[in-house]
Amino acid sequence: MSERVSIEIRDGVADVRLNRPDKMNALDDAMFRGILDAGERLRGDAQVRAVVLSGAGRAFCAGLDFSSFSAMAGDSQAPKDTGESRAPRGLLSPTDHVGNRAQYTCWVWQDLPMPVIAAVHGVAYGGGLQLALGADIRIVAPDARLSVREIHWGLVPDMAGTQTLRHLVRLDIAKELAFTGRIVSGSEAAELGLATQISESPHDAALEIAREIAGRSPHAVRATKQLFNATRIGSVEDGFKLEERLQTSLIGSPNQIEAVQANLQKRQPDFKDPE
Repeated sequence: MSERVSIEIRDGVADVRLNRPDKMNALDDAMFRGILDAGERLRGDAQVRAVVLSGAGRAFCAGLDFSSFSAMAGDSQAPKDTGESRAPRGLLSPTDHVGNRAQYTCWVWQDLPMPVIAAVHGVAYGGGLQLALGADIRIVAPDARLSVREIHWGLVPDMAGTQTLRHLVRLDIAKELAFTGRIVSGSEAAELGLATQISESPHDAALEIAREIAGRSPHAVRATKQLFNATRIGSVEDGFKLEERLQTSLIGSPNQIEAVQANLQKRQPDFKDPE
């Protein structure tokens, strides 16, 4: 695993941590590679039932590395921004070419079959916020600072943020945040819908939720994520059909029977990992 991103797996929970604390986990080329590698590794791990995504040090992620902006401004001393971090990279996912590499860095967490919980503290600016928005759940510190920061640099959100933000907040709020780039606190983020929950210890709270999820039937949890993601855009009829198909596949399955028996017998269930 890349030195930029660490993964620790325990009891079905993958604790994924951005590990560039001296730069507030800013996104350089090595960080992009590390995040994508982590996502691809977890995708095929049937023993992982939930993922917690966080940042080491003082922040979740400060966004794109500052040297990239210096290069855009023509600073001859700065590393040249070749656009490689945004270039298509070929087979990024089983669905093939889901956006460019920068977009898929944030979207890969939606593509994972198991739930992903982002634990946000410090700052989540620009690409850092878009990374958090790619998770299924966000636990945010009340004094965290979040910003759709791209307008500050004369840019637009280009790491899947326009596709995730619009489903979390009203469209006018999404536009206001993107037009102004203003910084919102974790507390305001919860009021707006950017944050799922507020916690003074977001990483601990995220791990607690992840462990609870890991104790549920992994087949049902994965089917639930698939159902919500697949029906986010589409007709009610298509949603009903998928709901019926997934439910039919679960009824009578070993883990579903185990869930019923464990509840009736008032004991902890013993679920089997997906094959």
